[in-house]
Amino acid sequence: MKEIRIHARAGQGAITTAEILGQAYFQENKFAYAFPHFGAARMGAPMNAFVRVDENPIRLRSQVTQPDYLIVADPTLIMRGFDCYSGFKADGIAVINTKEGLDIPQPKGKQKIYLVPANDIAMKTIGRPLGNTVLLGAFSAATKEIKLESLNQSIKERFSGKTADLNIEAAKQGYDYIKSGKT
Repeated sequence: MKEIRIHARAGQGAITTAEILGQAYFQENKFAYAFPHFGAARMGAPMNAFVRVDENPIRLRSQVTQPDYLIVADPTLIMRGFDCYSGFKADGIAVINTKEGLDIPQPKGKQKIYLVPANDIAMKTIGRPLGNTVLLGAFSAATKEIKLESLNQSIKERFSGKTADLNIEAAKQGYDYIKSGKT
């Protein structure tokens, strides 16, 4: 079983991100379970969403405490002392939203960290600084866990019309960003 933990603030789309990712795994005939965890139920509060994926049905319903993969939508969580790397597996991969000039603390292990200016890319493609689909495209390229086509199909099922098209383009740009080696 692979486990993914998504760090964000309430209102930044972490639940939608987890749902889209879980659906993309489902597109590839895998079992996926996506769910959120809230602390204080207010806009802007730190929160997590989780995805578990396996070849077999998933019965485990607890939070993810030792993730194989991390997606960090809000880098201020790391920078202000929130331990996003807690339990992060030694061979793990993290995809972190960042922007030029931010000094993101690194984990102490040998994990692979990919820094992606997801909000900047989203502003250029979607017109809003919500880089979640950019991060999912980057996740696809960095982990090779899901195909970009599966992610695109999942985005089409979540959004419609122009919104779907713009988010598919944002995911492609996140994917291409990792493939270009800019991180």
